[in-house]
Amino acid sequence: MQDAKLTVKSHTAHRSVIALSDRVTVGGDDLLMIGGPCSVESLEQMETIATRLGNTTIQALRGGVYKPRTSPYAFQGLGEAGLAILDRIRRLYSIPVITEVMAIHQIEAIAAHADVLQIGSRNMQNFDLLKAVGQVDKPVVLKRGLAATIQEFIMAAEYIMSHGNSNVILCERGIRSFDSYTRNVLDLGAVVALKQLTHLPVIVDPSHAAGKRELVPDLARAAIAAGADGLMIECHPVPEESVSDARQALSLEDMAALVDSLHPIATAIGRRIPTVQETREPVLF
Repeated sequence: MQDAKLTVKSHTAHRSVIALSDRVTVGGDDLLMIGGPCSVESLEQMETIATRLGNTTIQALRGGVYKPRTSPYAFQGLGEAGLAILDRIRRLYSIPVITEVMAIHQIEAIAAHADVLQIGSRNMQNFDLLKAVGQVDKPVVLKRGLAATIQEFIMAAEYIMSHGNSNVILCERGIRSFDSYTRNVLDLGAVVALKQLTHLPVIVDPSHAAGKRELVPDLARAAIAAGADGLMIECHPVPEESVSDARQALSLEDMAALVDSLHPIATAIGRRIPTVQETREPVLF
């Protein structure tokens, strides 16, 4: 890959394993399962999700507190109040949390309350932001841009790594197409290519690719079969009442069932999904 220096494999078997917490990793034989809502709406909502998914093999929670929305009139997130909720959840339920950073001035607060920073697709080539998260000692989930080539995606990761942060997790979330039936087109060819070209973990977000909840489970299973190192899937206690991306969110029951359905596929390709006991300290409710 032209100009790539830090993301490229040094040998065929070279792959990085990145720690999200003391017990949760991505990039090795263990698959990473991330679930949660598009937006953090309330403490009650996040406690419900953490309690229900805490009994499954979900290893990390996602939830947006600063939301990039197409319309300036749409819900923009809870901001600092949302960060406080995420911090409470991660401590109470012993589970790492992931949230998006949209601007350089948000980095310090987010890094203090979350385990993983996410760079959304709209900011994949916000080079000043990439340089800034490159100076943070936290893993970064980098989402592919709406119409980014594989080379552009890899070079965005190079920006982060060249500024000191080697803990980059690539996320394929679909690219824009002429077909409006799905929200985006999930590019599983890119997943295979990225696994061959780079040593970085590659996860897939089928929720943003599909835009329709009924398509998410099959896309998720296909992603694991194609070699993805994990999944990031939107779910909500009452999907129809979600303040953002309601159409693509799974119910908590469907989320748990989806992860259960992945075990045979993981076994078939020599991977595994860790047990709850392996990834979290015992939690007393």
